Amino acid sequence: MTFLETLACSTCRVTMVEGGGDAAGWSIFFLLGVILAMLSGVGFFMFRLARREREHFDPTLSDDYIPTEPSN
Repeated sequence: MTFLETLACSTCRVTMVEGGGDAAGWSIFFLLGVILAMLSGVGFFMFRLARREREHFDPTLSDDYIPTEPSN
């Protein structure tokens, strides 16, 4: 008897035992897959933006930033 079975009502416990109890495990696995897919999509998009910016960079459009020395 697992921890979840001791906390569940008798109907839920019987259904979980007879149904195999794999629904929670598969749902966690599915959500992990969704999270990894989203993170890889965002990472790919950021990599693509950085690569395209580097390929099409025009130095004439950049500012010549020269930091001023602090006056103490």
